[in-house]
Amino acid sequence: MMPLITHQLQQQCKYHFRVLIGLFLLLISQNCWASTLSGVPLRLTSDSITKIELQDWVYANQSNDIENLTTLLQRPENSWKKIDTNQPYKIGIKNYWVSFSIFNPNDHLSRIIALDNPLLDSVKIYHLINGELVSTEVMGDSLPFKQRPLESNIFLYPVNFEPGDTHTFYLKIDSKGSISLPLVLWSSNDLTRLTETKNLFSGMQIGLLLAICLFSLFIALASASYSYSYYSGYVLGLTLLTATIHGVSFRYLWPQWPIIQQYIFIIIIPLTLGFSLMFTEKVLQLKYHNLKMLRICRIMAVLCFGLTIIMPFINYSFALYFLAFVVLTMSTILMAFSLIQAFGGQRNAPLYAIGRMGLMVGCIITGLIYLGLITLSISPQIPVMIGLTFEVITMAAVLALRYNDERKAKFEIQQQTLEQAQRLREIREEALRNEAENSEKLEQMVQERTLELEITLRELNEVNQKLTEQNTIDSLTGVKNRSAFDRRLIAEGRISRRQQTPMSLLMIDIDKFKNINDQYGHLSGDYTIKMIANTLCEYVKRPTDLVSRFGGEEFAIILPCTDIEGALLVAEQIRQAISELTIVHNGHTIPLTVSIGVSETIIESDEHPMLLLEQADKALYKAKRSGRNKVCYYPLETDEI
Repeated sequence: MMPLITHQLQQQCKYHFRVLIGLFLLLISQNCWASTLSGVPLRLTSDSITKIELQDWVYANQSNDIENLTTLLQRPENSWKKIDTNQPYKIGIKNYWVSFSIFNPNDHLSRIIALDNPLLDSVKIYHLINGELVSTEVMGDSLPFKQRPLESNIFLYPVNFEPGDTHTFYLKIDSKGSISLPLVLWSSNDLTRLTETKNLFSGMQIGLLLAICLFSLFIALASASYSYSYYSGYVLGLTLLTATIHGVSFRYLWPQWPIIQQYIFIIIIPLTLGFSLMFTEKVLQLKYHNLKMLRICRIMAVLCFGLTIIMPFINYSFALYFLAFVVLTMSTILMAFSLIQAFGGQRNAPLYAIGRMGLMVGCIITGLIYLGLITLSISPQIPVMIGLTFEVITMAAVLALRYNDERKAKFEIQQQTLEQAQRLREIREEALRNEAENSEKLEQMVQERTLELEITLRELNEVNQKLTEQNTIDSLTGVKNRSAFDRRLIAEGRISRRQQTPMSLLMIDIDKFKNINDQYGHLSGDYTIKMIANTLCEYVKRPTDLVSRFGGEEFAIILPCTDIEGALLVAEQIRQAISELTIVHNGHTIPLTVSIGVSETIIESDEHPMLLLEQADKALYKAKRSGRNKVCYYPLETDEI
């Protein structure tokens, strides 16, 4: 009992010492932070939520002429102001500094700082721990994608928090586009789940747009229709624009060419708008209904295609404002055209107007978010992306209606003569036969692919099972490893607790194993360990028993449903068999004995298996002290349970 009491006193002293150190570091970290910012750092513990939005702890420096951290730290405290989350989003800024601090009092934590704006040109992160610079990371879409600390569409920075440390982060932002800084502190698991969900929705949106684009393109190629050609160009531009906003294009299409990322917006926006104007001309049939509107649409289309060439040579911030004005103006004009045609009785105009209205509402909501007039808990790009998707689907419906109208008109013309009607029926019957044949072939192909997929999944499952089994086997001895032992100990403890059956543990250690390594070499030592493992497996044969290599020259055996008499009998048989074992390696006969510690009890709590393991280890230690080559039993006392 005296060693146990001494150990408890030592643990209490260490605990109070850690508390004093933590308070000391907290005082230092708060003083360091106060010298720079007037706010209080975020206090992080293991009980903190796994998603923390950092806006309430982020401060921005009011100066825009600071190039490096040294100069920044010399600025007075009143140059830092807390970021107003309701202020309008800025477009185009240089040397924009923000900072925040996180204090971790007493836990070992791993977190990831996420900056969910993939369109920033440059983000330079200075990471200080207790006032000392420990890391500097530079990322942004002006740099190759591979230079990011974590490969993700958004900017991620992993941080390990040690007890008592204050982590201060300074971010230097340079960007020609929108300065939106949605900073969030995540746990890795929750960030992974969110990223998977976000990627799912963005992938569905991009996939839908791309599918519509390809479908329209194939119809255009098959029917030589200008309407579908312009529509496919329009949807392709929207698809590329959507993928760029989500950071997908930079990651998968041009990760090594950040120069493309710098100009893709101001090129693709006027190009897409030009295709939209040409598509409007065709779908509203302005050539037959209003020549004045036709000329206006063509003039605006020429202007848009000209802007596609001119925009890369203009100041980026000015180009964004100018394009926003152009898009808003032309969208308003197209909305007016569609409403005029709708009231004039043009059949496709009402549905076209509805699509344009959905896009307009999305653009207005996004604009209001950027201007700070409304606050929503969503990314500013989401409303306009939803509006774009709604418009694309609506325009597809307009094309479908127009195509249906054209088909009906052709059918009525063909009905004027019996010969043309007969020919049409024959063509249709042939098409139906081809469709039936294609459907049958497609069904057969689907069945074949399904069978191949099932076979592949079955083979993959078998490989996974083999890998899982290999991860539980010790590579030297072929018995279970420590990880498998720990899991099995918990599982058997629960069974013992539920069924109230005794469980025994054997801790086995090779006596004077260091002398074997020193005298005969490590290869002989490894051979000795393998022979010991083989001997243990010979004497432990029940399927429920477990032989594992505990570590180094130590082995552990779990004997479920075994009382102390049975456990001692097995232990003595093992000890005697090993003492009589003749081990010869490289011409040397290696004498060998083992010491065995035995512990047995009926498990009563979740902590009880670890106490049982501790008692077996104590019994092993007792066997070692009493001369080795012995079996000792250390009973588990009631007060210890």
